Amino acid sequence: MGHRRRRRRLVATLAVTGLMFGAAACGSGSGSAGSSDPNTLEVWTRSNPDSAATYDRVFAAFTKKTGIKIDYQPVINFDQQLQSRASVKDLPDVMINDTALMGSYQGQGLLKPIDPAAIAGHDQIDAKTWASTVGLDGKHYGIPYSRQAMTLMVRKDWREKLGLPQPKTWQDMLTLAKAFATRDPDGDGKKDTYGMVVPGSAQNGYAAWWGASYLWQGGARIIERTPGGGYKPVMDSPAAVRTVTWMKNNLFCGDNGVIQPGALTAVTGTATNFQDGNAGMYLTGPYNMTTFDQALGKDKYEVLPAPAGPAGNQVLADGENVYFGARTGKTRQEQALGAFLVSPEGQRLAMTGGEHQPVVRIPVNTTLDAAKVRDDPRWSVVQKAYVTASAQFPNAPDFAPVKQDTADALNALFTYCGSDVRSGLKELNDTLAGDLKDQDLLK
Repeated sequence: MGHRRRRRRLVATLAVTGLMFGAAACGSGSGSAGSSDPNTLEVWTRSNPDSAATYDRVFAAFTKKTGIKIDYQPVINFDQQLQSRASVKDLPDVMINDTALMGSYQGQGLLKPIDPAAIAGHDQIDAKTWASTVGLDGKHYGIPYSRQAMTLMVRKDWREKLGLPQPKTWQDMLTLAKAFATRDPDGDGKKDTYGMVVPGSAQNGYAAWWGASYLWQGGARIIERTPGGGYKPVMDSPAAVRTVTWMKNNLFCGDNGVIQPGALTAVTGTATNFQDGNAGMYLTGPYNMTTFDQALGKDKYEVLPAPAGPAGNQVLADGENVYFGARTGKTRQEQALGAFLVSPEGQRLAMTGGEHQPVVRIPVNTTLDAAKVRDDPRWSVVQKAYVTASAQFPNAPDFAPVKQDTADALNALFTYCGSDVRSGLKELNDTLAGDLKDQDLLK
């Protein structure tokens, strides 16, 4: 537990540093080192060249429509560069980045509050999605831009060859996974297939990110809001103990052989067994469909709702928000860009990247149907999962240390099969209480 507490102190130190940066940034005006033209917005996204090409099309359409110019900068090392810019009092005007970063950015003073009513078309975004942009003070600090929810990718050809139904429950899923691992679904006469892919590394919180859907389905949560306006850890609940015990015993320990070798050190970049053709299932995000289509072919796999656990089939949702940097002078232009990005036109452009990677997965604009826009019925499964059966990590706090400590604990419990789940989760709960206390949120 000591190493976790040391990391919390480091996070707290970085947050204080960020607050100093943010306080300085709030005083910067349109005459700072960034774009000084009042009719030009400096916009950052965390993007590789492929997705940046899609953003180029979106921003070009916005400029043509409004006359407002965009100084677009795709940034790979986003957080490092953002802190550097904050330290010299020069934040970008607009940023598009992960929903989970809102609490951290807002806590550091890097964001400008946003009034949803000031964004044209705000009423075309549903209340659930807008709620995910509310900070600790009750104000909105982002405009929802893209969302996604986990679904289960299944080798349809393998399943049909073995004569098994689509999995509807955890038990169905286990039965199918064991069949994929033991009944030679690829027909090569070798024992070289696995039931499912798991990116179970503690690195960057992957074990918590992947495992969250199972926690939700088992009726567990990691932290909960309290009536006093704070949060409390709840990973020692009976539901959490039951769920983590089920995951440990059925997926990671014993002789089930249902997950790929090296799962507990795998991240999404190395957990490639599904597209490599030797694993039969993967609970993951819809961004992988392009890769799977190319590697396997659309006819070889299916996109299904997650199988239900004791509390239902709720899955983890996440996505990206549009953030306004804490600087002055360009509110009208920022609001115009925000309105365009969530408009039907802006969302369609971002969902259909042409030859390049789309940057909107599930549209936040409720007038759009992802399956119709993409002419791909599989996206209706993803959109329905988001609308009817999803939950996000709490975005108002800085959730990064909470997610990392949860991943560390889950990874350790799954690695050491003789470990005691109840005591391990009790220790995790104490650690999470420390994370919340560091943010003055343990209430």
